[in-house]
This record gives sequence, structure tokens and C-alpha cells, in this order.
Amino acid sequence: MNIITIILMATLVRTSVLMVSSPAFTANGYIPAKYTCEGSNINPPLKIDAVPPGTQSLVLIVDDPDAPNKTFDHWIVWNILNLREIPENTIPGAEGKNGSGKGGYKGPCPPTGIHHYHFKVYALNVLLTIVADSDKQAVEKAMEGHILAQGELVGLYKKAN
Repeated sequence: MNIITIILMATLVRTSVLMVSSPAFTANGYIPAKYTCEGSNINPPLKIDAVPPGTQSLVLIVDDPDAPNKTFDHWIVWNILNLREIPENTIPGAEGKNGSGKGGYKGPCPPTGIHHYHFKVYALNVLLTIVADSDKQAVEKAMEGHILAQGELVGLYKKAN
């Protein structure tokens, strides 16, 4: 292999960065109660920018690594076709099992203290062909080799009580 081949190979596997934001909360800011177990328990709106050419779908994984026993998955969604936004209170694609073993969005509801909620978005060059109600591990495995870009928005929440 020559140096040009190595550079080309490195360029092919590099992923770019998606810009993920929300009109409901700022990065590392507090998520409004409306989107939690103390409110309407609906998903917040998200905006996605810098989606690379060739993107066929998005994946969204929302999890809480501060959960007492292990990372808790709040929402797993794939085959999202709207590449610019995820509106509030929607089901934008196929939903997988959250940490409760059910499909759908489960809003922040920390037992104690302030928790960090990671809204991770992935741009893929394919639609995923996995069964509905797949868990995060199955989605992550199906994404392997297909991620063009990824980005993350972190929001905080602490119960009012």
C-alpha cells in the first residue's frame, strides 16, 4: 500500500458530525417537564443539521447513563426519513424497546439527583432491515458499517419533588 491508498481508505471510514439541537432546551440545559414523567411524557422536538449527502435514514437513541443500575434506554427509533427534524410528540420511524422493555418514548424520570439524557442521532447510508421492537444492541449492530455522520445533544433533568 502506498500513502495515497492509506489516505483514501482513512477518508472512506471517517464520519462527519451532525449538529443536533432542540428549540425546547439548550445543550447541557434542563429539559422542560413537559417532556418528562412529571409532564406530558412526549418527545421533545429535535433539529438536525449538516446531514451528509447519501444519507438514506436517521437513527435516534436516547439514553441515560446516570441510571442507578446501568444505562437506561429512553427511546430507540430507526428508519427516520425526515432528515431535518423530529417534531414534538411524534413517532418518526420504527420504534424499538426502551429500558422498560416496551416500545415508544419514555421521558426522563430520574429517581434522585440530576441525570444527563443523551439524544444521539446517526445518519445512515441505508434503511435498516430489523424487526420492530428490536433493542438498542440490535440497532447498533445493524448500523455497523453504515454510519455517515453522528451527533449528540445532552439535556439535564431533575425531578421537582
